[in-house]
Amino acid sequence: MKKRLDVHEEITNKIVAAIEAGAGEFKLPWHRPAASLQRPVSVTSGKPYHGINVVTLWIEAQMKGYSVPVWGTYKAFQDKGAQVRKGEKASLIVYYKELEFQREDAKPDDADQTRSAWMARGYWVFNAEQCDGYPLPDASAMVPVTRNADVERFIDNAGIEVRWGGTAAYYKPSEDYIAMPDAGLFTGTSTSSAEEAMAATLLHEGIHATGHKKRLDRDFTARFSTEARAREELVGELGSAFLCADLAVTPHLRDDHAQYLQHWLAIMKGDARAIFTAAAAANRAAEYLHSLQHQTSS
Repeated sequence: MKKRLDVHEEITNKIVAAIEAGAGEFKLPWHRPAASLQRPVSVTSGKPYHGINVVTLWIEAQMKGYSVPVWGTYKAFQDKGAQVRKGEKASLIVYYKELEFQREDAKPDDADQTRSAWMARGYWVFNAEQCDGYPLPDASAMVPVTRNADVERFIDNAGIEVRWGGTAAYYKPSEDYIAMPDAGLFTGTSTSSAEEAMAATLLHEGIHATGHKKRLDRDFTARFSTEARAREELVGELGSAFLCADLAVTPHLRDDHAQYLQHWLAIMKGDARAIFTAAAAANRAAEYLHSLQHQTSS
């Protein structure tokens, strides 16, 4: 156990050195449609949204990790044979409708007896990835990637549910499960294979799952605050780096870890000790997951 703690400290120091040297730009290690480059479209008409709604839905997609640019109301998805999942939160957009009113100052012989005005009305819409029964991009054409059985067993032994499918990786605290993209969507990066990237991603989300109230109950796991999310992402990625070493996922420290962490440290703007505080929390999370392996095997 002590040896693993020393390894974790060494990894943290290497990551700090890589960040100080300039880690570079982080890129997702799996394929996603270029949602940020596509205008959001209505599930009902297939036509694009306009004006402020385009910006609003781009921001929503970026913040929540949606890669499919299809949006609609609860009923609109029902009409398409899909069902918004219980607990999903809608996004607010604005619909403008032109209304005509009788002109109060109009004279009987005036050609224009009416005036028009635009009225704004709010609508609540959901993304296609918040629904069951709506066809998402097919991963079958992608190159097959072998899933790491040891890593999957490690997470399974901890009693954490993993749901494969879709185009995003995340941990959902309200339902206590990890979502993982289809294996065929992983492409890897310049510093890691697709297999390594997939295993590291699963371990990253597994670290997030340790923050649940029934596990370690970390007090900054909430995703509604940028500061809270940044701190939790530091824990998740450092924990992933630790476990990648512990489970021999990759023989070398991946630059991806440093690139990801540099991104979140930049958002936090100057908390010099943030990475070391996160490392302590990540170490505890990794050790917690290891302890569940011993319980399972006994």
